Formats: sequence, structure tokens, C-alpha cells
Amino acid sequence: MSRLAELNVGDVVVGEVTAVVPFGVFVRIADDADGLLHGEREPGLGARVTVRILQIDGAKRRASLTKV
Repeated sequence: MSRLAELNVGDVVVGEVTAVVPFGVFVRIADDADGLLHGEREPGLGARVTVRILQIDGAKRRASLTKV
């Protein structure tokens, strides 16, 4: 897996769901960062998903994602 600094908006990555919350799921997209797949309730914890990066906040080490 890469580091967040190596990723760019528009990149498509495969990550693992690390948390399911009422407003979406968090996906591990880099060794040092998770991204939020907003509005999704599936897949479940530990599932592998393919996502596209919409926004990156390097200071907070997080990203906004969309399902591919």
C-alpha cells in the first residue's frame, strides 16, 4: 500500500473497510490514511472495495471517496 502523499485526486485504489458509521464507511486507502465513502452502508467491515479519490486533506490525513 502507498502513503497518502503519493495519491492524487482522481486515482482509483482498492482499500479495506475499517469502520461502518451512520453516515458511511471508512476505507483504508493508504498506510497512513482512511477515506470516507459517504452514504454507503455496505460493504461490511474488512471488505475490499474499489474507490476513486474525490478530495484529499493532507493535513488531516483523510480523503473523500466515491465507489467505482
